[in-house]
Amino acid sequence: MIEAACTAGARLAPSCEIAGISERTVQRYRQAKELNPDGRKAAATVPANKLSEQERKAIIATANQPEFAELPPSQIVPLLADEGQYLASESTFYRILREDDQLTHRGKTKAPVNNRPEPLLATGPNQLWSWDITYLPTAVKGLYFYLYLILDIYSRKIVGWEVYTEESAEYAAKTFRKAYLREGVAGKSLVLHSDNGSPMKGATMLGTLQKLGVIPSFSRPSVSNDNAYSEAIFRTLKYTPGYPDKPFGTLEDARKWVTKFSTWYNETHRHSALKFVTPGQRHRNEDEEVLAKRTVVYELAKTKRPERWSGKCRNWDHTKEVTLNPRKSDHNRQEASKAAA
Repeated sequence: MIEAACTAGARLAPSCEIAGISERTVQRYRQAKELNPDGRKAAATVPANKLSEQERKAIIATANQPEFAELPPSQIVPLLADEGQYLASESTFYRILREDDQLTHRGKTKAPVNNRPEPLLATGPNQLWSWDITYLPTAVKGLYFYLYLILDIYSRKIVGWEVYTEESAEYAAKTFRKAYLREGVAGKSLVLHSDNGSPMKGATMLGTLQKLGVIPSFSRPSVSNDNAYSEAIFRTLKYTPGYPDKPFGTLEDARKWVTKFSTWYNETHRHSALKFVTPGQRHRNEDEEVLAKRTVVYELAKTKRPERWSGKCRNWDHTKEVTLNPRKSDHNRQEASKAAA
């Protein structure tokens, strides 16, 4: 449009002013068009190390030879080197096979299947527990105490814990049995979730769960997110301001500190995921009354000074259910309901 206006006799400055751009911009456009009409800085070049089509076919053919058909590239490449032959690096083998849609489980053996655990729903306390073991440092380098900790998923209450000098299924079963009796879960349906460690799957632990009628649930191997609640409380434990700066001197010192932490966490700590009530309050079903009182306080405050409120009052609604390992669709639904509330 500017070119047409200038050709018809208009000056450049007022034409640019009407179009909303500067004269320098038009001059830069004109100069770039004269120097490089196609707008590209340079022609595309072929990488010097790009494999030829013949080399790609050789890699695929080699990977599919009978002696290599069941092996991954990490083993094919060294074997070829032993034969005095180099075709490409391991990463190149992987890339070529991936591009040719051959980077799947190869051979007659079945591929390992690690399906995501089924979602577990808790609508009240003592329905779904999660447990794990974490290290506590000692004064002797390389030696640790082991904290066994059981958490109620619905209330986030620590329902049981013990500190021992080693990991074992026997200690795990002992810790669980104490928590089970203390909480009075007998006769109720309870699911216990954990990771795949040897104490979790030991015969003594599994036998105890079977005897008590508790349903075991396990995470996928090496997937910490499947046991997120236990991982989260261990982070809270080790990042709390009261965590000792120095290692624990004795087993009794470690147990005394965990006793204090457990009491603080259950009865003083306002949990952000619980609308800032304590795990103990939620475990005793006292949180609904606490949240209802907060709602009244906010509504009265809004009535007295409505000009300070641009929208609804803060949401203090009671959360009625908690899901462990929800599917993506379930998680999105929960987030949408929270936003709507």
